[in-house]
Amino acid sequence: MKIIVTGGAGFIGSAVIRKLLKNTNNYVLNIDKLTYASNLDSIPSDLISEKYSFINEDICNKEELFRIFKNFKPDSVMHLAAESHVDRSIKHSSIFIESNIIGTFNMLEASRHFFEESHNKLFKFHHISTDEVYGDLKNDGSLFTEETKYAPSSPYSASKASSDHLVRSWGRTYGLPVIITNCSNNYGPYQFPEKLIPRIILNGLTGKPMPIYGDGSQIRDWLYVEDHAEALVHVLNEAKPNETYNIGGHNEKRNIEVVKEICCLLEEFAPNKPSNIKKYEDLIEHVQDRPGHDTRYAIDASKIKKDLNWVPAETFETGMRKTVKWYIDNKQWLNDIHSKNEG
Repeated sequence: MKIIVTGGAGFIGSAVIRKLLKNTNNYVLNIDKLTYASNLDSIPSDLISEKYSFINEDICNKEELFRIFKNFKPDSVMHLAAESHVDRSIKHSSIFIESNIIGTFNMLEASRHFFEESHNKLFKFHHISTDEVYGDLKNDGSLFTEETKYAPSSPYSASKASSDHLVRSWGRTYGLPVIITNCSNNYGPYQFPEKLIPRIILNGLTGKPMPIYGDGSQIRDWLYVEDHAEALVHVLNEAKPNETYNIGGHNEKRNIEVVKEICCLLEEFAPNKPSNIKKYEDLIEHVQDRPGHDTRYAIDASKIKKDLNWVPAETFETGMRKTVKWYIDNKQWLNDIHSKNEG
């Protein structure tokens, strides 16, 4: 297949492209604006061939998107390009509105016009979203299902909820073959170190405080990024149009548990600690909670298991071991990220 991936230099997008390129029958076009959190080095050179191409473009540039679709003639679109950091959305919400809502609108319009002109009956528009659109769960064992009402709490989740609604309406109004997936919190290699897990790992290795919001009791369902990429490609290949699937890792953990697990793994993998501490847990620092912080997310992923026979391969324990080890072994990738942003 010829597949357009937006945001393919980002964390989840690059994992998807790595997965797609391992299938030599795929031609992949990566469209990425190359913002602060993007890194083309997240796609190893040994996977790059004449079947992979990259265009540095903003999905808010509608005219250019139409030209790209006309030239590349995709069979499918995997739309991952988005601003995704909740804290940044609180401080700079307009960027999230532009990228996540206007950008998605532009992608839908480019896809619709191409679909109507090409008459490609295999065409699919796969929109990758988040469980944060559902809002907050009580700590009562309840789970997000595909039927859960939307109740976003932050500018980020509101912008993603808006984009989900746009996608569904383009499917219903224009007949565009659309699929939506909503995932739980991702972690793993190549994640920009503003997110909880890579930030805690990096701060531990450099002897800096490990900040955790409030008492750290917030609960998230953690999904290893390679599992997520596998699920997304599987959905693209197997799911019928107009379906929605929740993708989760079946790993509910309190934030404080996550941080302490990282500390234990650092003790094992990096026993030569920074000189200012005796043990990594000494660096844990509780800070003021952020506004509107959701207390619990948890996904019911039974539909994707039942319909498409997909389940995650990694447990939280196995995925975390791989993640911490990867960051320790790939300090150059981290240094390059910091150098780019300082420049």
